[in-house]
Amino acid sequence: MTDAATLLRQKLVRNMDEVKLVRQQRAPLYDTMCGGVTEAMVARKLGAGFDILAPGKRSCPYHYHLAQEEMFVILQGAGTLRVAGELLPVRAGDVVVIPPGPEYPHQFINSSEAPMHYLSISTQEQPEVCYYPDSGKLGAFA
Repeated sequence: MTDAATLLRQKLVRNMDEVKLVRQQRAPLYDTMCGGVTEAMVARKLGAGFDILAPGKRSCPYHYHLAQEEMFVILQGAGTLRVAGELLPVRAGDVVVIPPGPEYPHQFINSSEAPMHYLSISTQEQPEVCYYPDSGKLGAFA
């Protein structure tokens, strides 16, 4: 590749094998490895993360966004989507969409005995407010 092509690739293309994963753990419920797929890339309105959810654990607290819309692509494994007060099975190949607003609070639970891998894709709306129905807390991000 030319130098220009190499620079262009760095701005536009990322291989998930190159994503640095960081463990986010809060015992006893939460344990996930995650990393930003689109960090340092040129996307302005979309962001993506790669998550590996440990067996028997939850991805994050049950929540909904007031601004961001999300999409999740289950790449490997299986689990449960807790959404709008219901529990829905999910598995590799499933695509989940969650619009902003209180109608669809959501959370992934790995109800299997193997890691669950998925992409988290979202609009990068700022400022953002998240509401956590289980605790009654709010999170504000700008």
